[in-house]
Amino acid sequence: MARQPSGDGRLSEVVGFGTNPGGLRMLTYLPPDLPQGAPLVVALHGCTQTAAGYDLGCGWSDMAERSGFALLLPEQRRANNAHLCFNWFEPGDTARDAGEALSIRQMVDYLTRTHGLDPAQVFITGLSAGGAMTSVMLATYPEVFAAGAVVAGLPYGAARGVGEAFSAMGRPAALPLAARGDAVRAASPHSGPWPRVAVWHGEADATVHPDNADEIVKQWLDLHQIGNRPPSQELRSAVHHQRHWLGADGRAWVECHRIADMAHGVPIHPGEAEGRCGVAGPYLLDVGVSSTHHILDFWGLESAGVALHAEAPREAPAASRDPQRPAYVETGWAGVQMERGPGAAIAQALRAAGLMGR
Repeated sequence: MARQPSGDGRLSEVVGFGTNPGGLRMLTYLPPDLPQGAPLVVALHGCTQTAAGYDLGCGWSDMAERSGFALLLPEQRRANNAHLCFNWFEPGDTARDAGEALSIRQMVDYLTRTHGLDPAQVFITGLSAGGAMTSVMLATYPEVFAAGAVVAGLPYGAARGVGEAFSAMGRPAALPLAARGDAVRAASPHSGPWPRVAVWHGEADATVHPDNADEIVKQWLDLHQIGNRPPSQELRSAVHHQRHWLGADGRAWVECHRIADMAHGVPIHPGEAEGRCGVAGPYLLDVGVSSTHHILDFWGLESAGVALHAEAPREAPAASRDPQRPAYVETGWAGVQMERGPGAAIAQALRAAGLMGR
């Protein structure tokens, strides 16, 4: 086992953490003076992104310092996927104790054991392919995670193979709640209790259809035995529509957040003041809503009202910088220019397969 700088100046790489059958990189950030029994957050990047770029854009390591949790950022290798997407649609990578899913499980186990973290406070989130892989981890290892958050992702079991992945991304099948829940129940011997789950999606997402958010919600409403009940709470602003289904303990067991007019990406509110974090960029969309803060609050990890430590601004890794790129862009499937980022890689694959107009 060895730790070494990852090249971005903040994250460290861990090698020798397990058999690593999925061939992933393990990158971490441990705030100074992290206490024993601290929580662990796992964050999964989207296609073409790096762990460092995703961390910078979402502000995860800044929030780790603020709120006192360890951070794990698995990273895909080009040898596994040409566009650096997690292989959320490959049966060999999405089954319990196999492939990429097992690699991520081994990383979690290594960190909790080595650093004395609280195994009852492990949380996971991700964007796009990372969001779909978040669904995989919540389904295959539900006993490991207290809660998760899927951003612009897909439900577990949405696809087995590339063709089904494209179809589900384009528009998922509207399945009954029980069918969605059964896919998760079949993924492990676990019988509950189940992780709490938040779902985030842009209403103008033309890369992963917004109906996927509803299918993920169905999956977890069924597992939590909430059924077709209307949400316990519903809040709506001009930009942010929130629905919350509360459990017997008064906490939200399932949440759904839809952002009006937002394309494919993570909703962020960049800056260092209260309620802000991260840096806008490709598929890191400044819409005035910090999903990072909301997700941490849903998990019970947010330290409200505490400003970030004063320090020199962090610069995006070279691969993530694009000074000509606006913070918030539309990414359409036809007649709209596609730029680099998770959506561009997916769009290229869709076109190559003849499933998307040129």
